[in-house]
Amino acid sequence: MNTDLSKLLNRPLSVGNKSVEKRLILAPMTYLGHIAFREMVSKYGGFGLLFTEMCSAKRIPYENREVSPFFKWRDEELPYLVCQIFGADAEIMATAARRIEKQGFFGIDINFGCSVSSICRQNCGAALLKFPELAAQIVASVRKAVSFPVFVKFRTGWKDDPQIAIDMAKRFQDAGADALTFHPRVAPDRRARPPKWEYIRMVKESVSVPVFGNGNVFDHNDCRNMLQTTACDGIAIGRLAIAKPWIFAKWSDGYDPGADIYLSSAIQLAKLLIKHYDPKKAIRRFRKFTLYFSANFCFGHTLYNKVLNAKDMEEAEDMLYRFFENPPDLASKPNMNFFV
Repeated sequence: MNTDLSKLLNRPLSVGNKSVEKRLILAPMTYLGHIAFREMVSKYGGFGLLFTEMCSAKRIPYENREVSPFFKWRDEELPYLVCQIFGADAEIMATAARRIEKQGFFGIDINFGCSVSSICRQNCGAALLKFPELAAQIVASVRKAVSFPVFVKFRTGWKDDPQIAIDMAKRFQDAGADALTFHPRVAPDRRARPPKWEYIRMVKESVSVPVFGNGNVFDHNDCRNMLQTTACDGIAIGRLAIAKPWIFAKWSDGYDPGADIYLSSAIQLAKLLIKHYDPKKAIRRFRKFTLYFSANFCFGHTLYNKVLNAKDMEEAEDMLYRFFENPPDLASKPNMNFFV
């Protein structure tokens, strides 16, 4: 167990009017941070908060959790679950926030970080960083509508200038955000260049609310270095959490997984997806998981291609068992070709 890192991660943190017991959290991710994945991660433990998939604020007032693929949760996870939303209208965002608070979520996360073209074309996600006043107005409107914690996730902006991120962080804090999750890449740059961790330090120094750093944390040394070099309050883990769902428990609680952890976790997720989704949605989400999961192995492309071509979940599970008949060689660090 890495006791130094564990001590850093197991310090309680106040966020608004609530407390988070651990400083390692799941980054908000669409098609990946779904109810089945969260149920599996909950069994391992070690995290402070989990985040839902990205939900449309327009749809939330009318969503039925029993049929919605995104606005979906287990009652047991509500005490540590934050609902992530996107939208460009302050009033609509506030209305969505009221329902989310009424359902009993820990808090709400406003997405100003997604740079996918389908979201930005709606002037949502990272596109709102081009309109600082509107972005701040949305935060203020949500803050006025609810009393539980308000999170904001954002990127550097559309130019590689840390001052833009600093100014946005101050705007969000002044508008009432209780915590910020900052990914230090420009919006057009999906992952072509490494994130600039020094920007996290600059953002942290500019505000008094908690700041969670995000970007390229792939092992315990990365985790410790981000905490120590940026002075951020916590770390949001994204791609690595998908590849290794037990990573929160390993870093925070000293969990020591057995040799069968890779196969057992993948099969466990497959079963949970079948439990929560219809067959088509289940296999679609499992394929997305397998892309990141395959980064663990030296010849992970073999596994990914087989699951990608599986016609259903039963065939995908069979491919998994076959792949692990002979223990695969593990990569020392995740294969970045899979971490797209």
